[in-house]
This record gives sequence, structure tokens and C-alpha cells, in this order.
Amino acid sequence: MKGSAIWRVVLPWIRNKFILTAVVFGVWMLIFDRSNWIDLVSRIYQIRNMEKEKEYYMEKIESDRKKLYELRTNDENLEKFAREQYLMKKPNEEVFIITE
Repeated sequence: MKGSAIWRVVLPWIRNKFILTAVVFGVWMLIFDRSNWIDLVSRIYQIRNMEKEKEYYMEKIESDRKKLYELRTNDENLEKFAREQYLMKKPNEEVFIITE
């Protein structure tokens, strides 16, 4: 009995062409349209990830600028950098590389 009572309430709504058209239009816009809801959510997620990457790279650029400034202004830092990165040495010394 309850099932038939529900259908008596729902059936007139389904038969109404305006409500049926609105439901079909809503489903079309949410799923099948070129700018649908699923694509919108994925684009928002991509934008958030790209903003995080942008922030990371901006911080990296700033730290590299500081390092570059230190290398250009201080000869001791330049020598230290050359020794560590390129394994350079003075003519009268030996370099030992210790790996863990």
C-alpha cells in the first residue's frame, strides 16, 4: 500500500512537462555539458595543486637568489661552493669523499 501511495504523489510530478524538462536540463548540465560539474571540480583541484607548486617554486627562486648573491659577493662562499659541488681542490691538498 505504501508503494502505491508514493506513486500517487510522485506520478503527477513526473507527468508535469515543466518539471520533467527542468530535471532533464539539470542532469544534462551536471554531466553531459562541455563545462559540466565533474570537469569543474577537477579543474578546481588542478588549480589548487598548481598554486601550491607556484608557492614552492617562488620560495625556491628566492633561496637561490640569496645563494647567488652570497656567491657573487663573498669569495670564501664561492670557494666553499666550488669545493663542495665540483670537488675542486688547491694544488697542495688532497680531497677525501666519504659516502654513507
